[in-house]
Amino acid sequence: MEEEVKDKAVNIPDVETWMESQSFTTTADIKIPEKLSDQVIGQDSAVEVVKKAAEQKRHVMLIGEPGTGKSMLAKSMTEYLPKDELQDVVAYHNADDPNEPRIRTVPAGKGKEIVSAQKKEAMARKSQKSSMITAIVMMVMVLTVILFWQAQDPMILLFGIMAAAMIFFATRYVGQRQENYMVPKLLITHEEGATIPFIDATGAHAGALLGDVKHDPFQSGGLETPAHERLEVGAIHKASKGVLFVDEINMLRMESQQSLLTALQEGKFSITGQSERSSGAMVKSEAVPCDFILVCAGNMDAIQGMHPALRSRIRGYGYEVYMRSTMDDTEDNRTKLVRFVAQEVAKDKKIPHFEKKAVMEIIKEAQRRAGRRGQLTLRLRELGGLIRVAGDMAREESAPIVTQEHVIKAKKVARSLEQQIVDRYIQAHKLYPTFNTEGGAVGVVNGLAAMNSASSMSELSGIVLPIVAEVTPAQTKNGGQIIATGKLGEIAKEAVQNVSAIIKKYTGEDISNHDVHVQFVGTYDGVEGDSASISIATAVISALEDVPVDQTVAMTGSLSVRGQVLPVGGVTAKIEAAAESGLKKVLIPKSNQFDVVLEERYIGKIEIVPVTNMGEVLSHALVSGSKKDGLLQKLAALVSAPLKPAAKPITQ
Repeated sequence: MEEEVKDKAVNIPDVETWMESQSFTTTADIKIPEKLSDQVIGQDSAVEVVKKAAEQKRHVMLIGEPGTGKSMLAKSMTEYLPKDELQDVVAYHNADDPNEPRIRTVPAGKGKEIVSAQKKEAMARKSQKSSMITAIVMMVMVLTVILFWQAQDPMILLFGIMAAAMIFFATRYVGQRQENYMVPKLLITHEEGATIPFIDATGAHAGALLGDVKHDPFQSGGLETPAHERLEVGAIHKASKGVLFVDEINMLRMESQQSLLTALQEGKFSITGQSERSSGAMVKSEAVPCDFILVCAGNMDAIQGMHPALRSRIRGYGYEVYMRSTMDDTEDNRTKLVRFVAQEVAKDKKIPHFEKKAVMEIIKEAQRRAGRRGQLTLRLRELGGLIRVAGDMAREESAPIVTQEHVIKAKKVARSLEQQIVDRYIQAHKLYPTFNTEGGAVGVVNGLAAMNSASSMSELSGIVLPIVAEVTPAQTKNGGQIIATGKLGEIAKEAVQNVSAIIKKYTGEDISNHDVHVQFVGTYDGVEGDSASISIATAVISALEDVPVDQTVAMTGSLSVRGQVLPVGGVTAKIEAAAESGLKKVLIPKSNQFDVVLEERYIGKIEIVPVTNMGEVLSHALVSGSKKDGLLQKLAALVSAPLKPAAKPITQ
């Protein structure tokens, strides 16, 4: 497998050579596909599944890391859905049960005509009633004046005015109320020939997702608003005959997921009030059509928070897709990244186009962020952020085009929060050093750690993690123990315990007669993972055998209980942190040697040595001298398999 990766890396030309062979001058020369699905980069199998699902009207669940194209894939489904007839939805007053409004569907564009015609009819009736009321009031006033003229009694005039006022207000109020009940409410409307709806319901609460009924503070006395007028449709109803997209599906409450499942199964869902303390809770309309295709998305943790029945429905009537986070570094895929830059410029509409060398720098960054040689990252949203920052810099300088210098500057400005924190950490170390970068010390090792490995960012930030070990006699016979401090997580604690087996193998010492103290220096935010295993083992063996460790060396790697060095994550970021801190050599697992993609400013600044077992680690990490030679001879006698010769440093 490693040979295949190596062959790929060798066969493809470097980015500079490849870019010279490209025919475009700037990204303005790049043609952008019209269809969204053709704009998706590196997710070919997912695109095929989405096309098939759209044509067959199947549901889809997209799982993967952020920024890999899930929402764009969901939007592209509308391009392949069958062109069903869209419908308008109209709500009417129900005379038999006012709290159960009637729902009617009509062809697209007809809903407005119906409501408009009903409003005109209501206005005509209102005008007719107003004319009649005015005539009656006038007759009462004329009769009052005649009677007053004949009797000359002011009380007649007073009673006449009061009677006219009572007739006017009473008849006007009753008529108005009847007119409100007559006019239906247009819940959903489409223009004739409108495109298939795509509704993004990400983060929607129950009312916005499922529909709601407005609260009516005037619930009696003839002042109430008709129930059908208070209906509000939800995203599931707006998405009927189209696509409903819900990202971070696990953030929906279980009750909402259950209701969403019901809507999927029935193809229709009644609108009711979502708050029990609202008057809308008494209202439940007839079922409103919601025949939609569900596309839900999320990270891997989204599966744990999903309603089991909802996921089962998607699996039974649709597809589950796991998005890729990297793609092979081939000429074809590099061409796609060039197109991606052009797409981002066109989408932003504010930044200038990129020249060849600027695009070359973006592709190099895609290689680095992939975390493995021969791969390109598909975390394109974050890469798009770098493109926009570079574009902003060019625009600030009134440059007509984005150059390579703009991209290099943007890489420094657009650093993640974790990377900025690491920069401050390195600056603080220069004032208050917690580790040495020269000389030798017994029981002290410069380990390496990835600071933001648990975050959702594609870029990892490395830091130097000093580890100090001390071995003391146990207080009781055979009562020795390993004591580790530094706010360790569960995996880190287990890694420390596993080191005991390696110490026995590589030193021949029975550590049950010793207390082994291991300190992770300056780990105020805690330590998790097993990538410090070779550092711990080296520190403990150094302390046990009193052999100094070379302080110009840093190391990272996991260990099996048999002493093999196992691969770890974030190798590139860790090496760059070691180089930034002034260290001269770094030991990494041999399995990770093709994961190293350094920025140009670090190339040649630090020696990188791949190792396969603990013997090789000690050979490179310990200070040369009689004690080291004696320990290595002892190892050769203790370990049954002969030690392999130390690996040659890798060159970038």
